[in-house]
Amino acid sequence: MSRMIYDYTKGMLERASLDPIRFSKELRKAANILLPYEIEHLRNWLLYFTSEKPMLKKCLTIVNK
Repeated sequence: MSRMIYDYTKGMLERASLDPIRFSKELRKAANILLPYEIEHLRNWLLYFTSEKPMLKKCLTIVNK
């Protein structure tokens, strides 16, 4: 079940990546819902995903707490 939530979260973040405000809002939601090990996986995925999207780099601080 939790894997489905993680995959859903990644999909939502991909769709929201055009708007940094919406992206950070969705990322905050994910940080509150996901389990600690899932947040670690999400953090690694975000580093890869935002490597070519500098406008989203500042959002990484949400999951680096």
